[in-house]
Amino acid sequence: MATDKMISRTAGAIGHVIFNNPEKHNAVSLEMWDATDAILAEFEADEAVRVVVLSGAGGKSFVSGADISKFEKERGSEEAVRHYNSRTRAVYERIQAFPKPTIAMINGYCIGGGLNLAVTCDLRFCSRKSRFAMPAARLALGYPYPAIKRLIDVVGQGAAKDLMYSARRIDADEALRVGLVQQIVEEPDLEGFVDEYAGRIAGNAPMTVRAMKYIAGEVFKDPADRDLEECDRRVAACFASEDYKEGARAFMEKRDPQFGGR
Repeated sequence: MATDKMISRTAGAIGHVIFNNPEKHNAVSLEMWDATDAILAEFEADEAVRVVVLSGAGGKSFVSGADISKFEKERGSEEAVRHYNSRTRAVYERIQAFPKPTIAMINGYCIGGGLNLAVTCDLRFCSRKSRFAMPAARLALGYPYPAIKRLIDVVGQGAAKDLMYSARRIDADEALRVGLVQQIVEEPDLEGFVDEYAGRIAGNAPMTVRAMKYIAGEVFKDPADRDLEECDRRVAACFASEDYKEGARAFMEKRDPQFGGR
């Protein structure tokens, strides 16, 4: 679904998903979630795209949660609420299970659904001015199991319960301390840093990176649900690939490898 509230672009091997509703701090409507799903489908199918960066337009917010002005239309009945919750849950799960690495580039507010979105990504980098919060308890909102589990998986039980129960905002330094973000970058340098970092990922062997992401996802599943045979298959495929041969040649020849994903 096309909407001017979402921007999709590619720069080399990097795909960008940009939430473009800056007048509302990039609050997200159902239409925007549908567009996000469509963009991700395109990037997943495009072999040239090796890493995806999610960000917010306007320089004030990453994503500030749901667009409250759309609630009457999008959540005006029990059926509408079920559809909205099902749709957003599916997009969050798609990002979390996306086969290519994902990075949240956070510049400003990362609140509620925005925080949930950020923790679906593999990595999070933020500017020093960024602020994070889970305000559900101040709004009397129910918060679903998958969202709570994702937050706990990223920051641990204590920090997650602190954010959820208190509904307080934390700054970038505290977000780094609890492991919510991997690095703080000064605002003027944030985009360049993320581009360079994403480029570093994109230059690595795609089959290996995808295998590691898949296996990392299996680690967080219940043991009975883990597909260890698929993990082994993906590892074996790396060793049987042309990229494995290229990596060895490049190492011996003291040059950068040129991986083709095969």
